[in-house]
Amino acid sequence: MNTNRKIYWGLAGVITLLLLVWYFTRSNPDETVLLEAPVKQGLFVISVTTTGELEAKSSEKIYGPSSSGLREARIWELKIDDIIPDGSIVDSGDYVANLDRTELTNKLKDKEIEIEQFQNNFTKTQLDTTMELRSARNDLVNLKYAMEEAQIAVDQSIYEPPASQRQVQIELDKSKRSYDQADRNYSLRTDKAVANMSEVSTALKKKQGEYQKLMDLISEFTVKAPKAGMVIYQRDWEGKKRGIGSTVSAWENVVATLPNLREMITKTYVNEIDISKVKVGQKVNIGIDAFPDKKFTGQVLEVANIGEQIRNSNAKVFEVKIAVNEYDSIVRPAMTTKNTIITDEIDSVLFIPLEAMFNNDSIQYVIVGKTKKQVITGKSNENEIVVLAGLTVGENVLLSTPSDADDYDYEMLSEEIIQAAKERKDTLEKEEVKPRPEFKEGQMPGNGGFKQRPGGNGSRQNRPSKR
Repeated sequence: MNTNRKIYWGLAGVITLLLLVWYFTRSNPDETVLLEAPVKQGLFVISVTTTGELEAKSSEKIYGPSSSGLREARIWELKIDDIIPDGSIVDSGDYVANLDRTELTNKLKDKEIEIEQFQNNFTKTQLDTTMELRSARNDLVNLKYAMEEAQIAVDQSIYEPPASQRQVQIELDKSKRSYDQADRNYSLRTDKAVANMSEVSTALKKKQGEYQKLMDLISEFTVKAPKAGMVIYQRDWEGKKRGIGSTVSAWENVVATLPNLREMITKTYVNEIDISKVKVGQKVNIGIDAFPDKKFTGQVLEVANIGEQIRNSNAKVFEVKIAVNEYDSIVRPAMTTKNTIITDEIDSVLFIPLEAMFNNDSIQYVIVGKTKKQVITGKSNENEIVVLAGLTVGENVLLSTPSDADDYDYEMLSEEIIQAAKERKDTLEKEEVKPRPEFKEGQMPGNGGFKQRPGGNGSRQNRPSKR
């Protein structure tokens, strides 16, 4: 019994000790951690960030069979039977692809049958003409003999009565007329025979020429590189690459390309909300997803005037082409890029994180210490906003509201300061983007760290929308 009592008393002591430790070490629910950030001064950068894809600014096209030859052969589409891997390095004259010859082979067989028929017709016409002219020549010879006989009869009739002489003379004239008519007919038959032979000969040569064109065309179904370079598959109108099984049309017979890798561009799409900010000539910072350590610079080369509809979405985007300034041998077409287009730069201004901005009706304010300070703001980017009045460098602003923020006093700006800030805001909005030094590798302006201080719950309240 004494032993059990001792156990009970020991357990009670342990529980009491644990309760005391919990009571004196428990956190005050009102003493949570608040984040704050310093007011910074310097170059404020506004940018539009997009994802793009690299492609060559210019390229040598690798064509299949000639468009005119395909149209003459009435072949409208060709399937790619075989093609070397995308990105292969080739030399001039190297094999690139092989196209399906089935349709052309069938046309060659049909053309061979036609040529045989025209050849038979040529031979037949030649034989008929020979026989017809031979018969005409025989008739002409016989008529000549008949005319000579009539002449002999006339010569012998000098001793005959006048009536007999007149009769044989008439026979001679008739023989001469028949001979002359036969001679003229022979000339006409000869001309007709020549014309017939020329016609069938021309038709035969035409068919032979068509056959030869098909034979020349079939050699083009083996596609070879026109020069040395890297083979990149051609994309069709849907943006898909033309690989094995794809088709090439008679109107667009490009099988692949040999891009100029020393001049690259990145093609990207900007949404309709941001497109008004993007202008030709703006500077761009480019990152390559495949090589995060590589940083490049660029310049906006072209901005589309007409938007495009995104599939399965109501959103519209505008195509933007960006020239890449630097060359690197590891960069390849179709690599994904992250493009930061610098749309505006404001030098020597104060800026704070967007999380530090709060609204009370029409008043914008920040929390510094135990005070709500009215501020006048300017332009903003994705993370920060310019402060034109109400703060100084070195102050720290809270990124969330404390639980007792309702008890804080407001520090309001005078009308003179507000008016001056608004005038400066109007001036800054009219200024053009100014040139600036290139970013150092791994650095982006306007990004700053933050530090912690006790006294908040870390939530964001009444945060203004990003502009």
